[in-house]
Order: sequence, then C-alpha cells, then structure tokens
Amino acid sequence: MQHDYRPAPALVARLMGLALAGLGVVLLVLLLVAWLLDLPLGYAVLPAAVLLFVLGAVGLHLLTRATVLRFTDQGYRLRFVRGAGVTRARWADVEDAVTTHVAGSPCIVLRLRDGGSTTIPVDVLAGDREELIHVVQAALDRGHGLRRLK
Repeated sequence: MQHDYRPAPALVARLMGLALAGLGVVLLVLLLVAWLLDLPLGYAVLPAAVLLFVLGAVGLHLLTRATVLRFTDQGYRLRFVRGAGVTRARWADVEDAVTTHVAGSPCIVLRLRDGGSTTIPVDVLAGDREELIHVVQAALDRGHGLRRLK
C-alpha cells in the first residue's frame, strides 16, 4: 500500500508567489549591477529569463509530481510543511492519531511513542479529507493493532 498526497493548489500558488517575488528582487539587483557597471541590458535579462524558466519548471513539478505526504506499509513521510514536528516515522512507532485544529486549520496529529508528534495540516493536501482519515486508520490498524482517530 502506498498513498501519495500532492500539495493543494493554494499551497503551490503561495510557494510560486514567494518564488516570483524573489525572482523580482534578483532581477532588480541584476539590473542595478548592469547599470552601475555600464553593461548591456542582456547581462541582466538573460539570467532573469533562465530563472523564470526554472521557476516555471519547478511550478510544473509541484503541480504534477511532488508529494507532500507519502504513506507506505512501513511508515509515512511529510515534506514541505514547517512546524510539522517529526516528519518521518514507522507505523509501529505511532501511538495514536487525533484530529484537531491548529491556527484555525484542520489537522491530523500522529502522536509517537517516544513523545514526539507529527502535525499534518489537511488544507495543504490535494485530495479527499475523508479518504486521508481512512488511510491513516487503516495504516494504524495494520501497524500495531486497532488504534482509531479520536
């Protein structure tokens, strides 16, 4: 069993917006350097065009291939989420799972036996929320017996 969850379009838009703002700052710096050194405009525009192409490729990758959350038979891995806590663990190490709200967003918290936890904000995942809950419940059942979301 492997379930991959892609980033929600809103998360991709937020990441791309930040990257585009960074690209704008880089372009301004390149234009300023070209102007101060009396260089042709191409020295600033060509690197900016390459960076814009790379930004588009990264955005396409985020929308089509990148995974934020991966469940396997052995465990899970969470990526691209700040403040999530433990981002990778085996199902045997998970004590239980609870649903909660963090900063107004619905989350699933996987509490680990060693005291750590993983907070999965449901809003950053593309896909059905109910399916996610069923996948977590099934993984916990297979991992170490019956432990339901509370």
